[in-house]
Amino acid sequence: MEISHAEGSYIYDTNNKAYLDFVAGVSACSLGHRHPKVVDAIKTQLDKYLHVMVYGEYVQQPAVELTKLLAKHLPEPLETTYLTNSGTEAIEGSIKLAKRVTGRSQIISAHNAYHGNTLGAMSVMGYNERKQPFLPLIPDVKFIAFNNAEDLKKITTKTAAVILETIQGGAGFIEPSDNYLHKVQKRCNEVGALFILDEIQPGIGRTGKLFGFEHYNCQPDIIVTGKGLGGGLPIGAFTASKAMMDTLKDNPKLGHITTFGGHPVIAAGALATLTEITSTSLMSETIEKEKLVRKHLKHPLITDIRGKGLMLAALTPSAEITNEVILKAQDEGLILFWLLFETKAIRITPPLTISNEDILKGCKIIVDILNKIQESQK
Repeated sequence: MEISHAEGSYIYDTNNKAYLDFVAGVSACSLGHRHPKVVDAIKTQLDKYLHVMVYGEYVQQPAVELTKLLAKHLPEPLETTYLTNSGTEAIEGSIKLAKRVTGRSQIISAHNAYHGNTLGAMSVMGYNERKQPFLPLIPDVKFIAFNNAEDLKKITTKTAAVILETIQGGAGFIEPSDNYLHKVQKRCNEVGALFILDEIQPGIGRTGKLFGFEHYNCQPDIIVTGKGLGGGLPIGAFTASKAMMDTLKDNPKLGHITTFGGHPVIAAGALATLTEITSTSLMSETIEKEKLVRKHLKHPLITDIRGKGLMLAALTPSAEITNEVILKAQDEGLILFWLLFETKAIRITPPLTISNEDILKGCKIIVDILNKIQESQK
């Protein structure tokens, strides 16, 4: 499929065939494709300056305003943000920050976790099959089972940080249950470990709140964002208290460095994205759109719909059925996708701006395909 152009909730190929996008660049295009306010912000910044320097020598308004807006919508003391080029780089920065603040080396992650694909982020990936070809990775990483309170005993005074996805993505859009994240935070506080939440996918309005953790009675020490923050441009960010972030200033100077993090054009696009999401009814509409998907995506071959807001995964009885649905949907003009580890899951992460009509259209295509699969099994 060769792309010609994209707009709103649709992607068009070079034959001008329209495809309804139920994936949004793997949750990255929060406002759909080429949102006018994002495009205008990018064009305005293009006429001013592109890259100059990002180590603090020059005040660049787009990055300043973006990080101010993030701080405004985060609880204290999450006030200081380091902008990076991607979510995985922000994960790397958050791990370095945790080690620096605590003086400890042990990082605890969850089985079936996905936090990115650079070596540090891969070290906290809880999926050995994908890590094996690249060993050895960074040492002193331990794993616990997500939603298992008994495993929290493994968090000790040797632990620098516990890093978790607020909602496990690659594992199948698994939500925390039974006040789990609150229990993790409490245990971290008891032993002096930091609590890092990876909001790269559930953050920036996708779950119906600006940050996924707002649903789950907890607050991280470090929050990592990316994907949807950029409005279709590459970005990542990690945010903590000013006191914590100041530890990266010295010994050595510039303890975390990135050439293009906070790039003014990307920051301008991200600022427009975050402004639109926080100043409109998009987040409350996301909860209603979730209800619409759940109502119209009912079928005997859909065994469960996991997730929250427009971060949803429809599960079928087998990987074969899931593959068939995803591949046939593209023929029918609907873009679906897989999850990284859960082979039975169909990813449903459309733009937050998708219309109710397009949700119904996409659900009908999926149900029609499932009907044909069911008929063929008789």
